[in-house]
Amino acid sequence: MNVSITVNGTVIKEEIEPDLLLIDFLRSHGMKSVKRGCDTSNCGACTVWLDEKPVLSCGILAARCDGRSVTTLEGVRDRAREFGAFLADEAAEQCGYCSPGLIMTTIALLSENPDPTPEETKEYLANNLCRCSGYEGQMRGIQRYIAWKKEQGGKA
Repeated sequence: MNVSITVNGTVIKEEIEPDLLLIDFLRSHGMKSVKRGCDTSNCGACTVWLDEKPVLSCGILAARCDGRSVTTLEGVRDRAREFGAFLADEAAEQCGYCSPGLIMTTIALLSENPDPTPEETKEYLANNLCRCSGYEGQMRGIQRYIAWKKEQGGKA
């Protein structure tokens, strides 16, 4: 089956197998930030944006993305680096395996709601699991990032 998927602004046209998962499609095209964590759509390590909304790429067929836009961490590198520094300052990246998915989900949250409460943040990030941290450092990093963006006169 032929698909045409825009990945980080670049159109990729390719013949694929009908059962190819989006995670495998993306990784085969060099998107190494998309991590395989659980293969059950439960951990969030494979989070990407499909038409600007976060989805778990291990749970969606690439064929369902035909004619659509997919964004990975590589496509938001500058925003990710800026926010990621706040996670690092709180030692919240630990091993870093879950960080790309967490960063993608957090940026999506802040695009929808630039000033979420801690409760709203926790609810939005509920599907991003981290095996190394207790989430406190991640929450501190997110809150510090939001405060910093406000000080800069912009939204997160």
